[in-house]
Amino acid sequence: MSKSFYSLGLMSGTSMDGIDVSIIKSDGDIKFEGILNKYFQYTEDFHRNLVNIRDKINSSQDLKIYSKELEVLEKEITLLHSKAVNEVTKEIDFNIDFVGFHGQTIFHNADEKISKQLGDGNLLSQLVKKKVVYDFRQNDLRNGGQGAPLTPIFHKLISKEIKIDLPICVLNLGGIANITAIDSDINSTLVSCDIGPGNCLIDEWVRKKTGKKFDKDGSIAMQGKINISILNQALDNYESLRNKNILSHDAKDFDVNFLRGLSLEDGTSTVTEFTASVLEESIVGFLSKLSDKSRKILVCGGGRKNLTLMKTIKKKLEKKHTIENIDSYGIDGDFMESQAFAYLAIRSFLKLPISFPKTTGCKEPSTGGILVENI
Repeated sequence: MSKSFYSLGLMSGTSMDGIDVSIIKSDGDIKFEGILNKYFQYTEDFHRNLVNIRDKINSSQDLKIYSKELEVLEKEITLLHSKAVNEVTKEIDFNIDFVGFHGQTIFHNADEKISKQLGDGNLLSQLVKKKVVYDFRQNDLRNGGQGAPLTPIFHKLISKEIKIDLPICVLNLGGIANITAIDSDINSTLVSCDIGPGNCLIDEWVRKKTGKKFDKDGSIAMQGKINISILNQALDNYESLRNKNILSHDAKDFDVNFLRGLSLEDGTSTVTEFTASVLEESIVGFLSKLSDKSRKILVCGGGRKNLTLMKTIKKKLEKKHTIENIDSYGIDGDFMESQAFAYLAIRSFLKLPISFPKTTGCKEPSTGGILVENI
């Protein structure tokens, strides 16, 4: 019988609003039990600092230019993660074997083989007195992959846990959206990719216009009117990026400049329609390459709470696909990624692959992550 481990996963996503913490029990293969999930919100000042530095990093050269600022923020973000770990571990009566530390993505460019996550794994290990696995993407990049998405292997595990007929797809609507195909043969080749903007453009537009972090429930978009001419021009311009056959995206691959001159409401409505249109075409294209093209799509991530975005996506795809929140199957869609990195930490320790040729484009299945044992 394979040994199971208790692992704690940490995720600070594209929204940069806080830390998701999850504890799971797993053997890193087929066994899984969710133990605990908790969210720690960043202060307004820290959130602003993160967003400001991300806005400055537009190239790999900027990583050098702003290296001092990044060092300060990296230490601060590591301290905040350590506080979250220490607070959560007070609530349990068992030992955590591993901490899976994703860090805060500040720049990702697959073409340059650069993916920078803020987070000091050595310091975190010292502060929490646990084995920490971090820097999950570098080995995949070295093996010809694009460094993301890394969650598909966890999506596959979850599909075994929920009572649902296969095949399905898991659609993660985070800042960047990605999709994973789970076939009727659970042992078939794992296929996944990033498919475009999830929340990132809507969040950026609302933040620039109001200072708020996102369009809560999609309520601002509901009040606006879609500018068709601007929408169509933006979709035409997006084709050049789509044609590059990119498997992973960064929030910097997209911008909201095409919305200039629009009101808050009309801009939010237009960018929401743009996001849904891009995702529709990407999902249809993704599914067209699969043997079973008609399948149920389960949605996780913060974007599923944007009622306008979800309604629009459903309307575009409803003729061929059923779209449901993954929460309907007893899985908390807010914590899929933090649970995933807890799972990936175990796989990393066991030297099991976390990325695959048809998920990140790596040459062969690759493990990843650096293990730190400052305990």
